Amino acid sequence: MDLYTIIEKARKSGKIEKGTNEVTKAIERGTAKFVAYAGDVEPKEIVAHIPVLCKEKGVKCFEVDNKQKLGLAAGLPVSSSSVAVITAGDAERDIANLK
Repeated sequence: MDLYTIIEKARKSGKIEKGTNEVTKAIERGTAKFVAYAGDVEPKEIVAHIPVLCKEKGVKCFEVDNKQKLGLAAGLPVSSSSVAVITAGDAERDIANLK
């Protein structure tokens, strides 16, 4: 299953947070179920802490290739550096199947 599709599904039927600050807060609070961050963010330091924080908190974390596509999947007219799924909704099973 495509990560962008999972994010779209979660956006439509659950709840997501968009942007590095909101995503970081969601991970730290323990509300994030799944996190995706863009690999093409410049400078890299903007999202460099996300995989480390996710590993610490035991949150599934994946890098996607494009911030523009990530923004579209999150329902934004602009690109997004990262997205966290708070409530999975219909994407629950898809997230559970991610390795």
